[in-house]
Amino acid sequence: MADRWITDRAPSKRWPHYTRANAGEVLSSSASPLSQQFCWENGILLGWRDGYVRGGNYTFDEFTDGEPEVCGFFAGYFYINLANVRMQAVRSPLLTVEQLDLAFFGDHPEVPPYEAHPLDERPDLVEGILAHLGFVMTTTSIPEVDAEKELTIALRAGRPDLTSLSDAGLLARARMLQPMLRKLFDSHTPPSSDSAIAPGVLGAVCAAIGQPETAMKLIAGIGEVDSAEPSYRMWELSRAANASAAVSKEFAAGVTGLLGRLRASSDAGAKKWVADFDQFLVEFGSRGPNEWEISADTWETKPEIALAAIDRIRLQSDAESPTSRNKRMADERRRLTDEVRALVKPLGEELAGQFEGALVAANQMAIRERTKTNIIRALHEVRMVFRELGRRRAAEGSLADPHHVFALLESELDQFLFDGASMKDTLAQRHAQWQELQKLEPPFFIKNGVVPPLSEYKKKGQGSATKAVVGDVVQGVPGCTGVYVGRARVVLDPSDPGELEPGDVLIAPNTDPAWTPLFMSCGAVVVNVGAAISHAIIVSRELGLPCVVSATDATLRIVSGSLIEVNGDTGAVTVLEVPA
Repeated sequence: MADRWITDRAPSKRWPHYTRANAGEVLSSSASPLSQQFCWENGILLGWRDGYVRGGNYTFDEFTDGEPEVCGFFAGYFYINLANVRMQAVRSPLLTVEQLDLAFFGDHPEVPPYEAHPLDERPDLVEGILAHLGFVMTTTSIPEVDAEKELTIALRAGRPDLTSLSDAGLLARARMLQPMLRKLFDSHTPPSSDSAIAPGVLGAVCAAIGQPETAMKLIAGIGEVDSAEPSYRMWELSRAANASAAVSKEFAAGVTGLLGRLRASSDAGAKKWVADFDQFLVEFGSRGPNEWEISADTWETKPEIALAAIDRIRLQSDAESPTSRNKRMADERRRLTDEVRALVKPLGEELAGQFEGALVAANQMAIRERTKTNIIRALHEVRMVFRELGRRRAAEGSLADPHHVFALLESELDQFLFDGASMKDTLAQRHAQWQELQKLEPPFFIKNGVVPPLSEYKKKGQGSATKAVVGDVVQGVPGCTGVYVGRARVVLDPSDPGELEPGDVLIAPNTDPAWTPLFMSCGAVVVNVGAAISHAIIVSRELGLPCVVSATDATLRIVSGSLIEVNGDTGAVTVLEVPA
């Protein structure tokens, strides 16, 4: 393999630092060429730049035409441009670079220090930034985002029978969706950035009253988090499965072939359960373990992923309902809010005003999750188009495998439709090379624009980490309050939860919404990477689970089956007992 991947581009000279922090939650694997170019570079990244400018922190002339430096792809792996995103703190009167780094990238020891650039300071933008901050601190919802939710729901409901479309019709549908990706990400970018405001301001306010640990508790149980909604529905499906003897029997027989057995059943309860599950797939089938990558399976394309999660959830007791958990967190948040408000008031109107504004700004986290969900629905429609194109071309023999369609470059799409057979061998070879990239461990940071050649990448699983023994502490960043003691279960793939049992502590490499259902099967969550606005934290706060993120190498250091204490207030994960 060459030292550069076919879709790699040169790193930015203006903003030369990149990170996999947060990016690993979005695209955990190396992106397929088609996904990177069609969905990201010519859709999402353009909207990302548009949203940055609309948020007031940047101007269009700062970005290279056609290649906005908001992120990078190296060896197909997605990176956030750390140097670029820092401009939101450098140019803001209310945020510091240190606060932004902690919110976005966690307490990682290798974060490159900020070094000022002559073009960083933009006093001409301050008025617009302050106006946007005023908007964030007084806004609880964005009607445009709510309308886009309805639009993307209607997009799925109105999906035509893809098997009846011509090849040209399929490509036309995909190209119709491309500008939608740009617009949806434009809507997503400001609340995504703004989600760091509440944790940052509340952290400063709570530090001023001597209670820094209280800050995260003030943004728990905010409600209306779209990425948590499928979990609530899975809970209902798990309760319905437990209530039906026929459905419970089939679950007990194993997830493999489960849906087929239930569909073949004549039992009325089984028929109703299948109908409810089918509706669940219509509404949430776009979600999956690597949902931002269009070549990846989702709950619709591989229902066993969702069924495996429901199988774990159904073992949980009724008392652990996510609704009950959320209520407990919301009640505690309201109590603490009143307590902190009373302590802040004597310290002056300015601090009190910042506190109230930050409480409102916390709504940006829920808005952010809604915009992400909107994008995922549209991405899924692109996925289904190209899956159908790959299926039929493989059936006719012009592709060696349906999955090889994702090895296409966007510039090759028209040629592929015209004479796909001539590309068969090229795509097979390129697909094999792309699969080799999946075995590589991408560096967590790209610093000063220095991208190592592929020959220097380590293979996944070759990293060394000392196994934790009794008394060892794996230190992370506090995510969601609470202290919990339970058995650690290391899970590397949400579609294979293994021996995860109710009350266990889920130890995961990173999480996206596909992991959320597993949260309901456990007593606490520990994640290798992440920060204050990571998906794991936001959902843990909704479900009332103690959570620690940025616990470096937790999946390697903590032995599955160990008894551990998770302290969501301090970020400490302490090993109490190791299995013999």
